[in-house]
Amino acid sequence: MQLKSKDVSETAPWESHDTLLLDMDGTILDLAFDDYFWRELVPRCFSRQHGVSAKEAEAQIFASYAGKEGTLDWYCLDYWAQQLKLDLVALKSASSQRIGFLPGARDFLVAARRHGMRIILVTNAHQDSLQIKAGVVGLWNWFDELVSSHDYGRPKEHREFWVALEASLGFDPGKALFVDDSLPVLDSALGYGIKTVVAVRHPDSLKSAKDVQDHFYVDRVGQWATTA
Repeated sequence: MQLKSKDVSETAPWESHDTLLLDMDGTILDLAFDDYFWRELVPRCFSRQHGVSAKEAEAQIFASYAGKEGTLDWYCLDYWAQQLKLDLVALKSASSQRIGFLPGARDFLVAARRHGMRIILVTNAHQDSLQIKAGVVGLWNWFDELVSSHDYGRPKEHREFWVALEASLGFDPGKALFVDDSLPVLDSALGYGIKTVVAVRHPDSLKSAKDVQDHFYVDRVGQWATTA
């Protein structure tokens, strides 16, 4: 059990692990895009589409978001498209030029591949969002598998997700490293028995570091590229 917060950026992740389980948004890709999309673009389009003020749109939408946090609906484009009466896939595609890797993330993935790691993307993002982002940055070039929790009907916050993931992919939790920026997700993975669980403190390039509580952490996975 990991009991104390510790910077592990100088500890090579390929030592004593054979599988890397990596979150997408805020771990490999810059969370600044998602923050812009859900907190600026969607409210602005909702305001225009439904004839309400920007302030009213934000209040209504943010309250709806809060009511679904931690559930699969929270991450579901289909759910929010229905609730908000907006074509979110089209909006995300139209703003996809903002999608990009966090600094150093590609160098880290190159190093992990060089060390023979099995590299699996494990995201709560909806399949449509995953496909858009995969197309923009070429995720298939870096990962052995791309997994959306929607395929299993449970978000990463739930133990049932990890049970299904292990059964589907056949990895050994005792030899796996999992990296994410969500504390509830990290807690879930740790509780399931993933050997090493690491938080990302700087998931958004435009914001300051997050409090990672008692988790092992790196500022960004790019720091590990120098341990190759």
